Amino acid sequence: MPPVLDEFQGLSAFDAIMRYGNLGAGAEHLGISKSTLSRRISHLEHQLGQPLLHRQANRLIPTEAGTLFYQYCQQMLSLGERSQIALDELREEISGDITVSAHPHFLRGWFNHVLTDFIEEYPGIRLILTANHLPPSRDDDQVMLWLWEGPAKDTGLREEILGQQQQHLYAHPSYLRQHGHPQHPSELTSHDWVNLIDRHHPNLVLNHPEEGEYRLSLPPSRFTVDNVVVHADHIAHGAGIGLLPDYHVRTRATAHPGQFEACLPEWKGPSIPVSLHYPFGHPPRKLGALLDHIRRRVPTDWTR
Repeated sequence: MPPVLDEFQGLSAFDAIMRYGNLGAGAEHLGISKSTLSRRISHLEHQLGQPLLHRQANRLIPTEAGTLFYQYCQQMLSLGERSQIALDELREEISGDITVSAHPHFLRGWFNHVLTDFIEEYPGIRLILTANHLPPSRDDDQVMLWLWEGPAKDTGLREEILGQQQQHLYAHPSYLRQHGHPQHPSELTSHDWVNLIDRHHPNLVLNHPEEGEYRLSLPPSRFTVDNVVVHADHIAHGAGIGLLPDYHVRTRATAHPGQFEACLPEWKGPSIPVSLHYPFGHPPRKLGALLDHIRRRVPTDWTR
């Protein structure tokens, strides 16, 4: 077989002819003269040992060999582009500013630890973390990465689902001793309910592995908040029953055991998607490093 090409000029020349059909347009696309483009095509055909193109009227038409070779030409050009990107990244330091916008529910706990570990691993990084109740949007060009909880539609950004947070009903043990343990979701209407804005709608759907769905009209909440940490605080103070992410409860139990007791543990609330959002295209190396860092630290129960 003929030797493999040492560089991609001939492949780029052939690709330009296949795309544009003539020397003039192909040369203009590559920014070279027609004579240079013609020489590169001739050199490529000489190396391959057979003609790739023949003239028909004012166009250059691929031969049977040219049509076959073009498939491999595209693959080799794509590989060459990817290898160049990889080499460029080796020269690019993981340093500089990264602005991250996170749903307020992630400002404490898991995500905060992830970001702290990241800047310790890469001393050249300066990280700016902001809280935002508004969904991710490509209109905010200052933010490089968004961490979002719940549905996010039409953001104009690439969406990467990290996992699903499972939820159950919880209360403080003292509340349950005083008011009793509900035995069925229908009994929740007689209990105090602690609500979370934008999370718990008036009609809550609970799921049981055997009994299926149960739609519950929530009782009025005497305390409503838009932050899951404060929401959990109020439940932990014995204010009533509320729906909490299991991961948040387990994390909190390591520092403050005994604050929460599951109610109706067989009944599960709606799961909550957790997602990353970032611009389309090949990410800068510093963003790629942060994405990999986050992916490696996703809580295991989010991916079950």
